[in-house]
Amino acid sequence: MGIWRERQRSYPGRPARYAKGFGNLYRKIQLSWQESAEAIVLRREEGPNMERGKEPMSSTEKRRKQKTLERGYPEPEAVNPPKAEGALSFSAARVGESLHEEEYLLMEKVVERENMRVALKRVERNRGAPGIDGLSTEELRSYLRINWSGIKEKLLTGTYKPSPVRRVEIAKSDGGTRTLGIPTVADRLIQQALLQVLTRIFDPGFSDSSYGFRPGRSTHQAVRRARSYIEEGYEWVADIDLEKFFDKVNHDILMARVARKVKDKRVLKLIRAYLTAGVMTEGIVVRTSTGTPQGGPLSPLLANILLDDLDKELEERGHKFVRYADDCNIYVRSERAGKRVMESVRRFVEKRLKLKVNREKSGVDKPHKRKILGFSFYGIKRPRIRFAPKTLQRFKYRVRQLTNRTRGISIEERLKHLNTYFTGWINYFHLVDTPGIIKKLDKWTRRRLRMCVLKQWKAPKTRRRKLIALGVPKEEVPLIAASRRGCWHLANCKWVNIALGPSYWKELGLVSLADRYYELRGVS
Repeated sequence: MGIWRERQRSYPGRPARYAKGFGNLYRKIQLSWQESAEAIVLRREEGPNMERGKEPMSSTEKRRKQKTLERGYPEPEAVNPPKAEGALSFSAARVGESLHEEEYLLMEKVVERENMRVALKRVERNRGAPGIDGLSTEELRSYLRINWSGIKEKLLTGTYKPSPVRRVEIAKSDGGTRTLGIPTVADRLIQQALLQVLTRIFDPGFSDSSYGFRPGRSTHQAVRRARSYIEEGYEWVADIDLEKFFDKVNHDILMARVARKVKDKRVLKLIRAYLTAGVMTEGIVVRTSTGTPQGGPLSPLLANILLDDLDKELEERGHKFVRYADDCNIYVRSERAGKRVMESVRRFVEKRLKLKVNREKSGVDKPHKRKILGFSFYGIKRPRIRFAPKTLQRFKYRVRQLTNRTRGISIEERLKHLNTYFTGWINYFHLVDTPGIIKKLDKWTRRRLRMCVLKQWKAPKTRRRKLIALGVPKEEVPLIAASRRGCWHLANCKWVNIALGPSYWKELGLVSLADRYYELRGVS
């Protein structure tokens, strides 16, 4: 009813016959609430406004209809019949627009039972640290049993207010830090449910060259696509990196792009509320006017929505490119073309999207001198995939942390942490065509572990007893046990290497990078 009253106020001074027509239309709709869906269908088929076999309209009716369309009033047919459940919905589309009622009822889809059930399982599976309220994922179900009805009502009425995120800084291997914003588990659940609905709306329209955080797409597909471009003769790459992308997203520009396909104002208001919820640092809440908190489930999709304009611009220009989140590699045939593309894309990003290109990390060069998602290439006519130099640095940095000999933990505990890291690492990097480097990393890791063992066998008599038990000749044992050299040097000695070799660590359960690599590559 409120919609029709608002429409009547929107057109003051219209002739009485239009008001009468709207009144009759409203009474028809009111009566239809009491009818079943089948009765509505039968009445439409028998009525004079049916598409097939409808009675001819008089000249007066034709003039009225034409004037109504010219003034922008909705046609009576624009009012959707009520569904079997009894809910009545209106389409606010004018003539020439093709909007569906689902676009105005997205929040109902978000809080739908099945959608929330899938979102809850996803949040519980991802675990994650608690937000500012200290609530963990294990306590989420019990929290929802008490509070979900109130949360759902606020979401449907558009009055829900998200909590600020908890700011966490993570150290990088190069000495810098990465800032993450950790929402509360309740907000993560709502964001995940919202993500599942919005993905079905936006993802089909994204570029085929966009691979970041999309269902059915992966980093391996992006790397293989980049390799195919090099094989086609695009031997130069314009590597574009956006500076602090998630911290500098313009909210107005982002929301304008979301509103292109989302018409439910409650959803738009909720997304805006998440963007401006603020962060809590040392007990103080700081409001945010730019950026999306990196750490919430919704942030990757919002990044793709904003950068989809860049994808469409590159497609219109006919470029060969691969984009994964804020990393974009454009492949061209010459250095001159690469510099020209780099400059034009920089202007587009900074003027149209109000973002900033990181000039230090961006550049134009041969593919083997640049990186993409931790990988690089070698060879031109037949390009092969290899590790990017910083990837190996990060690997060794992490292994040094886990095998620090001053850490007072057992070998079994070290192996547990190493196996977790090794399994995920090699599952991601098994795409490389350099098994020799992987074997070297295995050897280097075992030496680090031997160093830890020798550190634990600190006393000479303990080393002597342990080495003899492992089968080292007695005449060789004193040279090792009484040596004044450091543990790192002794870890590479011949007999220590034999005693604590690959078979020893295999029995203890250490994951071999090389064995796992060949298994994933299907090589026996």
